[in-house]
Amino acid sequence: MKVFLDTNVLVSAFVARGLCANLFRYLLAEHEILTGEVNLVELQRILRDKFGATAEQAAMVESQLRDQTVVPKPGARPIVRVRDRDDEWVLASAMAGAADMLVTGDKDLLSVANAAPFPVVTPREAWERLRETIG
Repeated sequence: MKVFLDTNVLVSAFVARGLCANLFRYLLAEHEILTGEVNLVELQRILRDKFGATAEQAAMVESQLRDQTVVPKPGARPIVRVRDRDDEWVLASAMAGAADMLVTGDKDLLSVANAAPFPVVTPREAWERLRETIG
């Protein structure tokens, strides 16, 4: 399964122990991780500005993610409108990468789950759905 991870999930996976870190490790072992170029730019900014990561630390995180599938910024926004226009690029990236699922904690993205062409779920929901498939 191709699982697209939004920036907030990636931040949590790399800076904290817990569900997102466990989900990330599970996906590495059992599924294909996707993220977008737009997410990597935002991730670098957040790691530096909010968590005080050094350039070297941020580069190590980016390097690990570049070993996965990184979707280039799409040429157009999706038909589905999202309250936060920046989040439209996240949705468009997941669509361009042919994701089977988008995992996010972002309320604006979660609010358009019914209109998206794939499940848009929280990390907890993703964990439960993915673990059911091996059950």
